[in-house]
Amino acid sequence: MASISSNDDTMAEQLILKFSCQDQPGIVASVASLFSLQGFNIRESSQFEDIHTRQFFMRTVLESVEGPKKMADIKSAFSAVAKRYGMNWEIYDGAYKPRMVIAVSQWGHCLNALLNSWKQGSLPVEITGVISNHRDMQSLVEWYGLPYHYAPVTKDNKAEQEKQILQLIEDTKADFLVLARYMQILSDDLCKHVAGRAINIHHSFLPGFKGAKPYHQAYDRGVKLIGATAHYVTAELDEGPIIEQAVERVSHSQTPEQLVELGRDIEAVVLQRAVRWHAEHRVLLNGSKTVVFSP
Repeated sequence: MASISSNDDTMAEQLILKFSCQDQPGIVASVASLFSLQGFNIRESSQFEDIHTRQFFMRTVLESVEGPKKMADIKSAFSAVAKRYGMNWEIYDGAYKPRMVIAVSQWGHCLNALLNSWKQGSLPVEITGVISNHRDMQSLVEWYGLPYHYAPVTKDNKAEQEKQILQLIEDTKADFLVLARYMQILSDDLCKHVAGRAINIHHSFLPGFKGAKPYHQAYDRGVKLIGATAHYVTAELDEGPIIEQAVERVSHSQTPEQLVELGRDIEAVVLQRAVRWHAEHRVLLNGSKTVVFSP
């Protein structure tokens, strides 16, 4: 099944193809032959076979040697190969920067890291807006010249507040949502709307220490490593497919507050990597897991 990720009327010179299918002979050769006939060179290619499920995953960056080509023509030509192998596939214009909305609460370290990388041009996205249930981050966001949307939430207005999030995504034509320490549990309905296109940062090395105050949980257990996990959002809290994780060694002498402080740096790095890899179409879903063709 193909995903329409860009306007088919657009012209593209560089493509990013990613797909998965049941492993079988001839897949790579067929893909390479098809794009060679279409006038494309392969600039980068990564493959992986899950030996347990016999699923094959591939991401390829292609560049036209004949100038820009119409996306509709490219997809039409590739669809025959995709159908032959039963592929779940997507083709993207390599020049297009995915558009994202950021949701945040009162902690700004992950938000600031994303905004700084975006401003420097090292994060290949367009940020269409930031939405928050608090005003704490408003001055920071506006300093970067981005719109800030204040959407307070209570137990009585949660459904209406989530509609504002969805409306912002739709109005700004955002491709995905990033929860940069947004300290609200999304409803099942919102999770369904953003399935596969919402990334959360959890301040623990999942699957350990789910839920609230994971650093305090880690302190109580006397762990020697703490970490952070970026994952796709699902209706099951902190159970979504993991994109990236990192850890840092700690000691018995550190307090829960010190673990929180140390964890902030890990969280910012991990979320930034996950957002970049998602924006570069390096992440493919593999059931409850992911395949990540990191650079």
